[in-house]
Amino acid sequence: MRNIIYLSVLTASLLSLFFIGTPLFASQTDDQIELSARQSYVFKTFLKGDDIKVQSKDGVVTLTGSVYTESYKSLAWETVVNLPDVISVDNKLVVKGEVPAEDSDVWLITNVKTTLLFHRNVNATEIEILAKDGTVTLRGEVAGVAQKDLATEYAWDVPGVKDVKNEMTVSSDDVKPDKTTLGEKVDALSESIDDASVTALVKTTLLYHRSTSALRTTVNTKDGVVYLGGKARNGAEEDLATKLVSDVHGVKRVVNNMVVEGTESKMN
Repeated sequence: MRNIIYLSVLTASLLSLFFIGTPLFASQTDDQIELSARQSYVFKTFLKGDDIKVQSKDGVVTLTGSVYTESYKSLAWETVVNLPDVISVDNKLVVKGEVPAEDSDVWLITNVKTTLLFHRNVNATEIEILAKDGTVTLRGEVAGVAQKDLATEYAWDVPGVKDVKNEMTVSSDDVKPDKTTLGEKVDALSESIDDASVTALVKTTLLYHRSTSALRTTVNTKDGVVYLGGKARNGAEEDLATKLVSDVHGVKRVVNNMVVEGTESKMN
């Protein structure tokens, strides 16, 4: 009889510890989700000037506050939804001020600027972007011809852009042997970029290039290595996706597992 009573008490004690411990574990997980979001590369770099509040309850995250552009609203969502233990994200962020009309000059400037910012081999902070009736003008100084050509190529591929005039000048300064180059600075920085931020930047980059389809491409990141899946319209789109993603901040390598449409039946 005593053994039965002892077992009953022990069972009740264990059950009480389980039910008490579960909310505590959930609370710690929610705290970690909120901390990870705030400390992510995207939030600390691109969204640092925005007013964003992250609240997690049992893995369900709610984003409230305001951001400067529509692209930053989706970027915040993409970052948080890819964090460990996140079940879903309710994005209640609002865009500050008036949202520019689609295909307007302001809309084009914003989208081109966003696109260039996510690519590490284009120093977007040094580029002035103007737009008039679909024609985008790029001004400023770049380190080399390759960077200038990339800026033109990336700007051309933004939806709504009809023409690009690249008036940027190439710096004549030689890189000193003891001077750290832009690429070396980026490589050092990439070591600290979290996978959730990389995934978010890659997905947003694909979205802002008309030659690639973000909706038909899956993106997964592990230790900076990006794995692309889904379908490509043709081989050119598949190759372009690899090129664009390789130039995104934090990407160390790209493994492209996309399938070109029309080749599935041949493979089976």
